Amino acid sequence: MADAALPVPTMPAPPVGVVGLGQLGGSLAAALVAAGREVTGWDVDPEARAAAADRGVRIGTQLTGVVVLAVPLPAMTAALTDLAIDPAATVTDVGSVKGPVLATLGAAFGSRFVGGHPMCGTERSGHAATDPELFRGARWAVCLERGTELPRWLRVAEIALAVGAEVVPATAADHDDAVAAVSHVPHLLAAALAAAAGEAGPLALSLAAGSFRDGTRVAGSDPALVTAMVEANAGPTAAALARVQQHLARPWPELVATGHAVRAAVPAGSRTVRVPLDRAALLALGRAGGAVTRRLAAFVEGRLPDTP
Repeated sequence: MADAALPVPTMPAPPVGVVGLGQLGGSLAAALVAAGREVTGWDVDPEARAAAADRGVRIGTQLTGVVVLAVPLPAMTAALTDLAIDPAATVTDVGSVKGPVLATLGAAFGSRFVGGHPMCGTERSGHAATDPELFRGARWAVCLERGTELPRWLRVAEIALAVGAEVVPATAADHDDAVAAVSHVPHLLAAALAAAAGEAGPLALSLAAGSFRDGTRVAGSDPALVTAMVEANAGPTAAALARVQQHLARPWPELVATGHAVRAAVPAGSRTVRVPLDRAALLALGRAGGAVTRRLAAFVEGRLPDTP
């Protein structure tokens, strides 16, 4: 049975606190300032704080409204230790793995925690990689667990929408299975491809063109961050990698034809839908490949991929 729709009052947009002002956090803070939101940021790096202040971000340790953790996964649990967080604040994050974060921050903040993960970023890192346009057109998973308070989920979703992203409702478990296939395994494959090409010698590297560049781009990412990501999602990543290895063992013509068919079947268009503020309906939208694009009074508007 579908969860009953809940009335959600429309309230003024709350302030946002961003903890961690590197590429993701710095870009988010700058984008929210540009969108007219009140933003307070903090980072242990004084250079990152200064760069954010130059972009109009208020620097401080007292955070309220919606607090966004934009720090590496290993630092997630300790990032708020010396900060003054409003007891009523909603807490979210932008980490690339959701299950372990839900287990720790969910235990600490209960229903005040709403996991999130914007599917964007580059192989660069740090405050020098800040880009206020980073999120525009990106998909941003916002986790909707059984205990999630819908008004808090909407507050996090509104932040993503404010910076130009589209919101994908998902559970932490569904998210981790999905990103293992489309993000975490590609990082491992990029590393393997780069390593194998390196062993082929200077001539091979001198002849490398677009397919090698595209296939190895993320191998330029910080190795420590990538290692933390794949190890935190080890189970789903191992399962997804095993599927890739099974495909690589197929006859090459079959493998090439199957991969081509999947890419060719990606829908080119979408249709607009309206979805009630209901957990089951929102998750169904995400599982069907859709996303929320706009918040309306008693429901949300979104897009679903066209079906053949």
